[in-house]
Amino acid sequence: MRILIGLLTFLGLASPALAAEGGVFQSVDGGTLSLDDWAGQPVLVVNTASLCAFSDQYTSLQGVYDTYRDAGLVVLAVLSNDFNQELDTAAEAKDYCELTYGIDMPMTDITTVRGDKAHPFYQWVAEADGFVPGWNFNKILLDRSGDVAGTWGAPVRPDANVIVRAVEAALADAAS
Repeated sequence: MRILIGLLTFLGLASPALAAEGGVFQSVDGGTLSLDDWAGQPVLVVNTASLCAFSDQYTSLQGVYDTYRDAGLVVLAVLSNDFNQELDTAAEAKDYCELTYGIDMPMTDITTVRGDKAHPFYQWVAEADGFVPGWNFNKILLDRSGDVAGTWGAPVRPDANVIVRAVEAALADAAS
């Protein structure tokens, strides 16, 4: 009986536990950023690249962050060069984003988001949800439990109604 209870407990926690285990990123500022630090908060994770045609989405990404951060939303920009559109160093990318778009959200070091060498978070999302970034500025919303609440490709702007509604729903869930 104890084994059965243990197995059921493990199965019930498997999804968020995997997200947490794979949720540590190297920060662009040094040190690490951990999804565990934002436990109980919705997190919008976006793989970004400074030289991408979609980089103007930084403006709306920062707008969503500004609008909802006091309510608990975290927006994490994951710098990536998987599509050969990031600057040479994370420091250059950070400076570019701050100066050009006024970004002050958490940002990771340059991170692989697809393929065999993908960061464990992205491997987990691929396994749990079947979502793999097809380009830069793909969005993954985690709910307050650390489960995937929604995924969107590059053409869907961060301030699109579909994303804003999902963010607001995740924030409402977090408040209850």
